[in-house]
Order: sequence, then structure tokens, then C-alpha cells
Amino acid sequence: MNSPSIILASSSQTRKALMDRLHLAYHTVVPDIDESPQGENHADDLAKRLAFEKAKYISELHPDAIVIGSDQVAWREGAPDIFIGKPLTIEKAIRQLQANSNKIVYFSTALSVQQKSTGFEQTIIEHYKVKFRKLSQAEIERYVAIEQPLHCAGSFKCESLGISLFEEMIGQDQTTLMGMPMIKLCQILRDLKVLVP
Repeated sequence: MNSPSIILASSSQTRKALMDRLHLAYHTVVPDIDESPQGENHADDLAKRLAFEKAKYISELHPDAIVIGSDQVAWREGAPDIFIGKPLTIEKAIRQLQANSNKIVYFSTALSVQQKSTGFEQTIIEHYKVKFRKLSQAEIERYVAIEQPLHCAGSFKCESLGISLFEEMIGQDQTTLMGMPMIKLCQILRDLKVLVP
């Protein structure tokens, strides 16, 4: 019996790089879903719904495949109902970092693994937080100019120069901050009899 194919339901280059770490044969298919909030009042709820819907959409098209969906929502301490999105422009990235300065920013990262033909579905949420140091305007502008973090929630790349913005990083698995909790993913894949490593 052939092993089921593995599909990453994502267009994210960061998530693809995380999957590449596992040395598994997989391919990516981009899910066509509406990612706007639908009345959720907590980042956890939005992230879980989006991860689930991404995996479900692709699972319907490829019922025998193991489909991996993931989504991340960022929010500042005390405001889990105010979602920090991708800035998309330099001006918005600068404003986000000004607002993040000297604050704790939380990341709710959801993972959904589904296989329609067997009825398997597991959707979980993991958390990570970073404490930003007090940032000067010059530091913010210099950082944004160098890294161009326009497609990153919170306007930084922790795996690159973004590390210089922090006072502290708090969490069990740094890949949760990067957008897909890999320790949990490996556990789920092993439950599905996928050899990792």
C-alpha cells in the first residue's frame, strides 16, 4: 500500500521552509478561502478557524492526502480581540513597530491536519510571545528599510534581523512564532504513521 501524499495548504514561503526541515516528500496547494474575521473576538478563535478551513478546502479536493493547514494571528497584551495583521506598506510597518515598542505581543498559531478519506482531523492552537524593547524612531525606520517585513504579522522576522528588536522571547517552540508549530506537527504526523525522522 502506498503512503498517502502530504500537502501543505499554504502559499507561505516561511511555512514551506519549515516543512523542508522535515525532509519529507510533500507539495503545496494554495487554499482559496476568505481570511477576513467573521465576528471572532479572540485571536485563538480566528487562527483556529482559518487553519481548519485551509486544510478542509484542500482535503475536499485531495481526500486521500494528509493536508496541513496553519494560520497565525498576532495581538498585543490585554487586547486579544484586536488583531495585528500584515502591514503590507512601509508606513504601516513603521506604525505597527511604534505600537509594539516596549510591549508584549502574543502570537496565536493554529495547526490543522486533516485526511478526509479516513476522517482524521486534529486542530490545535499554540502560543508564543515576544517582549519588544523600547525602540527609537531611527531604529524602527532602519529596521523596516533593511528587512522590508511587509508580509509579516507584527512587522518583523524573528529568524532574521527582527531578533534585534526584542528584550525577550517566551514559548516552548520557536517555530510557533514563525508561523507553524513544528513540534506538534511532528507528533501528529507520527500518529498518522509518517516517519519523522
